Amino acid sequence: MSNTKALFFDIDGTLLTAYPHRVPSSTITALKAAQAKGHKLFINSGRTLALIPPLLKEIGFDGYVCGCGSQIYINDKLIYSSSIPHELCVRVVQKMKECHLPAVLECSDRLLFDGSGDVLWEFVERLRTMTTVDDISTFNKEESENYTFSKFYAHKKPDSDVEKFREFSDLYFTCFEHGSTELEFTLKDCDKASGIRKVLDYLGLSLEDSYAFGDSANDLAMLKYAGTSIAMGNSSPAIVPYCTYQTTDIEEDGIFNALKHFDLI
Repeated sequence: MSNTKALFFDIDGTLLTAYPHRVPSSTITALKAAQAKGHKLFINSGRTLALIPPLLKEIGFDGYVCGCGSQIYINDKLIYSSSIPHELCVRVVQKMKECHLPAVLECSDRLLFDGSGDVLWEFVERLRTMTTVDDISTFNKEESENYTFSKFYAHKKPDSDVEKFREFSDLYFTCFEHGSTELEFTLKDCDKASGIRKVLDYLGLSLEDSYAFGDSANDLAMLKYAGTSIAMGNSSPAIVPYCTYQTTDIEEDGIFNALKHFDLI
């Protein structure tokens, strides 16, 4: 077991508060103190790099596990990348159009959507304030024959045929439900746990040297996998039985208290 530990953090509800989003000052203090002791800090998120908020990048993490393990960056170096094959991307877009299921298609450097199908325009315009967003229906021939994405996020509408879409998507993707209307899809061989494994292998650390911090069901893969798992005080009750420890709420110094509890600071 190494003196250096690898710490993996979800974003929303773990590092970032609800809107208006901010990182508690106690969290920043704790993260800096953990790095000072030689530990390595990683964001482990369903978000692709294009959607990591600048206020988190400014903290100075040692790396990012993005898109549920589909891209991994360590010290600004891309060490792993996985995208959905183009042919399957095309089938996803076609099937979503058939099923009236508007979606955002997530790449590492931008977001895509199909303007010829169902679109939640207000949502798309809000995303444009955060990163580049392109409409694949406006692509030229070369772009149309080569685009790929790593994962996608869909929104149910009253006329969406989710059951029909899931008959297709469940063959290739894992689906996470967020509330009653939002669905997140990732390739079956990519998740937050596979991201941890690849980082540990790259750093030469053991599973016992890993700590995962999360608050919701889409964190379960990494919480079950990590050597030590921490549920935030504001977590979904469903994840708590799978965690080593439950700390206080994000707004009540949850990260600081957890790192102190495990003598990481």
